[in-house]
Parts: sequence; C-alpha cells; structure tokens
Amino acid sequence: MEPTASLENRKCSTHKKMLEYYCTEDSTCICVTCCLAGKHKGHQVEPIDEVSEKKRMKLVNILEKLTSKRKETEKQVQNLKGQKRKVKEKAAGESERVTSIFKYIRRLLEDLEKSVLGEISRQMDQVVASVSELIQKLESQKEELSKGISHIEELCLLTDPLTLLQERESEKYDLCGAEERGNEDQRQASKLFEYVTDLDKVLTSMTLHTGLADIAAHFKKGLHIVEVSDLLLDINTASNNVSLSGDYKSASRTDSSQNLYEHPGRFTTHSQVLSTIAFSSGLQYWEVETNGSNYWMLGMCYPSIERNGPMSWVGASRKFWGLKREYGRYSVSHGPKVISLSPYSSANRVRIYLDYEAGRLSFYELCHPMKHLYTFKTTFTEPLHVVFCVWNQSWLRLRS
Repeated sequence: MEPTASLENRKCSTHKKMLEYYCTEDSTCICVTCCLAGKHKGHQVEPIDEVSEKKRMKLVNILEKLTSKRKETEKQVQNLKGQKRKVKEKAAGESERVTSIFKYIRRLLEDLEKSVLGEISRQMDQVVASVSELIQKLESQKEELSKGISHIEELCLLTDPLTLLQERESEKYDLCGAEERGNEDQRQASKLFEYVTDLDKVLTSMTLHTGLADIAAHFKKGLHIVEVSDLLLDINTASNNVSLSGDYKSASRTDSSQNLYEHPGRFTTHSQVLSTIAFSSGLQYWEVETNGSNYWMLGMCYPSIERNGPMSWVGASRKFWGLKREYGRYSVSHGPKVISLSPYSSANRVRIYLDYEAGRLSFYELCHPMKHLYTFKTTFTEPLHVVFCVWNQSWLRLRS
C-alpha cells in the first residue's frame, strides 16, 4: 500500500497551514505564510505538485537506468555462468582425453614390459640351453677322466715292467686328446659367460630404449606440438656489444665491442639478437635458460622491426611480444603496454609456446609444477623471430 502523510504532517508546524510550496533554497516544504511573512520570505519557491512531479520524473529516469543496469548485470551473470559451465565441460572433456591417453600409454608400457621381459626370457633360455649342453659335455669329460684316473691307478699297481710300458704308450695319445678337448670346452664356457654379461647390459637396454622412444614419438606426433631443437642465433643481427657462444645458442652482453662487420640486419643501438629462422605456421615450443640474473628480455618479433634508433628496442616496439625479468619479477610488454606479473621468481628456465595460426604466444616458468606466466592473443601478420635482449651480468641460452 502506498504510504500517505497524515493530516498533521501536511500542515506547517509554525503556522498550522497546509504545506503548498517547496523552498528550493532550503529544500523544504512550506505554507503560504512562510512564503509571504516567514523566514522563507523572498526565497524561490515552487508549488509542491510541480516539484513532486519533477522528482517523480527524475525517479522514473533513475529507475529506468537501474532496471537497464540490472538487466545488463543479469546478462553478464548468465554469460559468466555459461562460461563457467563451458569451462567445466571442457575440463571434463580434457580430463577424459588425458585419462584415455594415459590408459593407452600404460597399455603400451605394459606391452613393452612384456616384450622386454620376453626377450630376456628368450635370451635366458638360449643361454641356459647352451650352458646345459656344455655341462653335459663337461660331465661326459669328467666321467671319461674318472675312468682314465681309475685305469692309471690300476697301471700304477702293475709289477711287470714290460706290461706297464706297453700300456702307457697305448694311452698316451688318448689322454693328451682328452686334455685338449677339456681345455677347449673351458674356453667355450668362458666366452659364453662373457656373452651373457654383455647381452644383459646392452641388448635389454637397447630394446627398452627403442620401445620408449617409439612411444614418445607416437604421442608427440599425436599432440601436433613440435619441440624446436635446431634454433640458432643470427650473428648478422647481433649488436656489437652482444657476445655469442661458439654454437650460436647463447648470448651475453660485453663492455668491449665485438667489431662485427656491417650488415643491414644488425642492431646498432641496443644489446639484442634474433634467431636465424622465423616461424610463420604451426605449433611449436622451445626453452630458454638464464643465469638467474635480474635483467633480461626475451620473446618474438617481426623481421621488419627497426635496427637502429629508439624504436629498435624491442621493449618499446609494437612488433615485439615478450617477457622481461627485472630484479626477480616478471612483466610482459607489447609496445607501450606493460603488465606486471607476480610473484617473485627465482627460476632460471622459461618455455615459450607458439600457435601461429591461433595467434597465441605463451610463456611458462619451468619450476615444479610448471607455471603459466602469460599468454598474448593477437593476429600475426609476419613471420616471428626469437629475440634476446641482454644487459650486464646476464646471459640467455637456447636449450637444445
């Protein structure tokens, strides 16, 4: 029910007359006497009905705005709820996919385990059979030697010299032959045991290594993400105060000039260097190692970036997307836009992931567990080079 002022509330408390006007200077309702002779004499006043209508229209306008804002807020809430639901669905689908992959990996590992153990058993059976055959030969030799020993013992008991000499001459060849055969069998046994030792260390390990490599290669191919291992730094782009390692994978700043020859692609103002190759398609990642220093910048840039002057510094260029560490803290930059990241970091390895077609460039800190630092989302219009920017006491290295 709409609230209604009582009759007494509609009267002036001083003159006991009906409140018919509104004093705009004091923002209060007054009677006619207040206007003519009271303390509001000379003030600007308006009829209550007119002021009330103005206020009503103002409230209607506010109500419309609030209602519109509420609808917009409700729409945002619904959108966020929908996004939340989609994220959960995607997470469930991704979890199911990863679970399926690991089930498959476990099955492949179990098959590989059976294969390796089977190979060990096969080799064991082969060697055991050979050893058993050799044992039989040695047992036969042992039996033959025992017979020879008994016969010689009997000969030793003979008293007739002629008989003893005749028997010794007849047995001499056979005894020497038995000794030679025994020595040959012992040599075969020694070689066999050496072969068993080599087989256990080499063949089994190689079978296991090959199987694991095949499994890893299979899943890397299925993930469609290529680990780049042949990245090199381009000496034709390195500034004169950047020193490159002999394998062209590390860059550091030096106070002395490297006296490099002139080249149109060389940076002349800042301590920077590009990679020899550029990426214009695909999904790939690579890793960069730092020496834990507090001041460096790395990322990707277009080959059309300026090579001299203030805009050649990657940190100020719109043709650069990168990660910077300064005094242990990360930030990312693209042109004038700089975003500080937290918290403090002491890791010395970074992984860079590029999905060129999707316009995604991501940076990860390789700690335990691996931490996502930031992802740029844009549309790339040129190939992308890896770029290093180094300062005093810092170096960066491409890991192969």
